[in-house]
Amino acid sequence: MNTTRPSDTARLRSAPGEAVPSGTPFYQPQGNEVALYEAAYAARLPVMVKGPTGCGKSRFIEFMAHRLQRCLITVACNEDMTASDLVGRFLLEPDGTRWQDGPLTLAARTGAICYLDEIVEARQDTTVVIHPLTDHRRTLPLDRKGETVHAHPDFQLVISYNPGYQSLLKDLKPSTKQRFVAFEFDYPDAVLEAHIVHAETGLDTARAAQLVQIGHAARQLKGHGLTEGISTRLLVYAATLIMGGVAAREACRIAMVRPITDDADIRQTLDHTIDAVLA
Repeated sequence: MNTTRPSDTARLRSAPGEAVPSGTPFYQPQGNEVALYEAAYAARLPVMVKGPTGCGKSRFIEFMAHRLQRCLITVACNEDMTASDLVGRFLLEPDGTRWQDGPLTLAARTGAICYLDEIVEARQDTTVVIHPLTDHRRTLPLDRKGETVHAHPDFQLVISYNPGYQSLLKDLKPSTKQRFVAFEFDYPDAVLEAHIVHAETGLDTARAAQLVQIGHAARQLKGHGLTEGISTRLLVYAATLIMGGVAAREACRIAMVRPITDDADIRQTLDHTIDAVLA
């Protein structure tokens, strides 16, 4: 579990034409998602964000939590996570037992935004515990404790997942999906993505545009040997290495190509693309 307070700071860069308040995580809007999220939060509607790996889903939620001045509690979901990991459990201590709230319960009590990252990784029998929090009841039953938590007026639940990894075994039930308003994310267009790389790392815009060109070439191979293309996150990693003094070709290979494939032919194809673009 990761808890971020509104006062927590992050490295900043300014978006084009917009002043960024001190401490605000950098996020480059692609459309009207900021205004739409503010409307969803004003109504305290639960939110689902979906999109490919490394396209900015988590950064968007961090940005919105800071913009709304709400504490953000992030849970990285996994297949071993139980309902008790979310809602809480009794702990054995020398003087007896003590109840400890889980991250979902803590958020509901205090009015934080609870962000369940990659929700489909959790077992379906675990995710059903969120249902009472996502309709008119806004309650969380703690069966083991014999208590029902009524969500704080500022509480909001947010989930995310990557539709590209969906399967019959790893998907949300329709009864869960239809409790949320949904935001679809994708990688930005070339100009915006180059700006993001520049803003995050300070890499000059010409070189940032070259990294984006390589990334777009790799994304054309999705479904043709690659499960996922090169994400914006990996572009930022490569730019960070370049700014740290690593040769551009080497930075692109270790940050953009090696993480996404072990196939020798695809690696060679992408290495040739790097050499051609950076020539």
